[in-house]
Amino acid sequence: MSLFKYEVFSTVVELGSLTRAGDTLGLTQSGVSHAISSLEKEFGIALLTRSRSGIRLTESGERLLRPIRELLASQEQLTQEIALIKGLQAGTVRLGTFTSVSVHWLPAMIKAFDRDFPGIEIKLIEGDYSDIEEGISDGSMDLGFLSLPAREGLDTLALKKDRMLCVLPAEHPLAGERRLSLSQLEDEVFIIPKEGSDYDVRRILEEAIRRPRIKYETHDDYAIIAMVEHGLGISILPELVLRGRDHRAAIVDLEDGRYRTLAIAAASFKLLSPAARKFMSYIKQFVGEMDN
Repeated sequence: MSLFKYEVFSTVVELGSLTRAGDTLGLTQSGVSHAISSLEKEFGIALLTRSRSGIRLTESGERLLRPIRELLASQEQLTQEIALIKGLQAGTVRLGTFTSVSVHWLPAMIKAFDRDFPGIEIKLIEGDYSDIEEGISDGSMDLGFLSLPAREGLDTLALKKDRMLCVLPAEHPLAGERRLSLSQLEDEVFIIPKEGSDYDVRRILEEAIRRPRIKYETHDDYAIIAMVEHGLGISILPELVLRGRDHRAAIVDLEDGRYRTLAIAAASFKLLSPAARKFMSYIKQFVGEMDN
């Protein structure tokens, strides 16, 4: 049994490309292909199908991906425990994150962590909420930032309440209001994040507006802001997304104080590797200091 072949297989699936997997692992494309073929021969089953459109898992590959990633995670945890016993600090933390957290939280958080634990690598994996939930569930991420409620079966720790705010074109008739009720937005055209990249805005609209007029959807929060600035509609976005930018748009509080709850999640907090446990303690410390 070769764990390196497992790592090659997992990386190919994660990146969707033999070439990119080779670049990441320091192998040639033929070396990656040979490792996958050797693993398939060892198992006696096909794991991947290759076509012009890219790499896809076979049904057997789908079934084996999760246990292979669990085995790799166990190997990483064992390596880190050994390093811990020897007084060394080493390992990798695979962290699922999305844009607003990456921009406003992670730079200072990672800088402090890297200063104290230079031997631990933080590998950032960008995605939307559903990508991060899936990554934690299938073992490709150790920790991930999410908005609650999260998928059943994940361990979660609430970190911060992030206010939801109304974003309107600067010349909109309601732009001068101090607060807005959702009933005032009943007839407005909305621009919102695509399903999967955000649950919060959609949940607010479904709860408070009988038939919201959703005209545009996009994965990019900052594209939504730009579209609002150009008068294509209004939106509701988290304060963290809107922080630290000069907008040509009006940002108005919602009367009922809506918010999203940002959280950190894992498949099991008890089973985190030593490196992941250390980084999680920095997350809690960082967010706690922001609120003081």
